[in-house]
Amino acid sequence: MKITINTDNDIEELHIEITCRNITPDIEKIAAMLRMMDKKLTCKRENQIFIISVNDVLYIEAVDRKCFLYTKDYYYETDFKLYELEEELSNSGFFRISKSMIINLRDVKSLKAEFNRRLLVNMCNGEQIIVSRQYADKLKRKLGV
Repeated sequence: MKITINTDNDIEELHIEITCRNITPDIEKIAAMLRMMDKKLTCKRENQIFIISVNDVLYIEAVDRKCFLYTKDYYYETDFKLYELEEELSNSGFFRISKSMIINLRDVKSLKAEFNRRLLVNMCNGEQIIVSRQYADKLKRKLGV
């Protein structure tokens, strides 16, 4: 792999170009990571590739070693691991609520205490999500509750 970085004082916007013989899964992952820096995520649904804004994601869930992004209308699969998304999105209002889920705090409508020190989170789309005991106190502190 050859990496070249050119500087140009006249350029106003960062321009990244990838030149390759074939598009491989590694190339797709590199492009996806670059988009994530611009707060966009690359994901798949029904054999199509989509680029969605991080702001549209309500929550992210890992199921059977696959990671899914949920928006108000659809869900998408991504090649990223949950811990990678947690690291990248922690400064964008996302918070881990269980071993397998991260939520967008901007889309939390309400919280309700459940038995066994768990929390029930009502999302803006009406979906209800359980926060595990391990993360409930951290979430309350993060929200100032």
